[in-house]
Amino acid sequence: MSAVVSNTPASARRAQPAQALKHGSIVGISLILLTLAILYGLMSGAISTPARDVWTALTQSGESEARQIVWNLRLPRVLTGLLAGMCLALSGAFLQGVFRNPLADPGIIGVSSGGGLAAVFIMILFPEQIGYLPISAFLGALAAAALVYALAWKGGASPIRLILAGVAVNALLGAAMSSLMILNSEKVQAVLPWMSGSLNGRSWPHFDALLPYAVIGVVASIFLVKQANLLVLGDDAAKVLGGKVELSRLVIIMLAALLAGAAISIVGMVGFVGLVVPHVVRMVAGNDYRILLPVSGIGGGALVIAADTAARSWFDPIEFPVGILLALIGAPFFLYLLRKGVQK
Repeated sequence: MSAVVSNTPASARRAQPAQALKHGSIVGISLILLTLAILYGLMSGAISTPARDVWTALTQSGESEARQIVWNLRLPRVLTGLLAGMCLALSGAFLQGVFRNPLADPGIIGVSSGGGLAAVFIMILFPEQIGYLPISAFLGALAAAALVYALAWKGGASPIRLILAGVAVNALLGAAMSSLMILNSEKVQAVLPWMSGSLNGRSWPHFDALLPYAVIGVVASIFLVKQANLLVLGDDAAKVLGGKVELSRLVIIMLAALLAGAAISIVGMVGFVGLVVPHVVRMVAGNDYRILLPVSGIGGGALVIAADTAARSWFDPIEFPVGILLALIGAPFFLYLLRKGVQK
């Protein structure tokens, strides 16, 4: 019987099970952290709820106080935070890969500002059309992404030009948003909590509004893993391996706009999730999007849930906006990356 000789080096074959074990462990740990964050969110608040009462409220019907608090107040808020954090983290992970820069995220390159401007436009000038807020924010984010791509195009859209165009568009849209609020100062009070980023008052209708966009974004992400992995290698290498660089980059940026726009339409201008989470996951798990995307999504959801729970329970009786708390966490991390010297 003739032996079958594998073309794969023996060292590579031995490394594959170890890598699979490492990735499985990372996914398992991230799921444990997410479970703990959800439990923390359901138990904590102005009225503490023991884990046993949380379980009873989730599994048994009735009109008990614990069920009213857990099922009608905390659970939809936690699940909405989960979806929003997942969308923001996935968006940041894709943008960091497309730009080959760990400092890229939806807020820095203008995508969040585009969605924010559209949302503020609806809330201030057409409050009776508030039901169109998610689709408006998505279209605003999409328009901002298209503008960035168009400004960066010069026989192609290189990552450096995309980042520079994104910073400029972000500043322009931020100025437009501020101008709109100044010109309608009597209506600004209703917009300020959204501008700060908040899950206060989020309930089942908000979760239902965000869910379809999140599902579409996650499913689309699965089909773009290969293209994202190719873009990380660089344009020349991606072309050699058969990748359609410009088309892949454009589609991924549009998907990132969908994910970010959907999230901010519901929870407001929550920043730094798309920067911090994918970067931390990349340091632990590497650049392979087959593991980077799911762990980033799980980590983003866990971070937003934990931060929101802390924001509403640590400062009682004041409910601190989760966006401000995340900025207090994310800004020092951003400065740390600059100090350390990030690698493309």
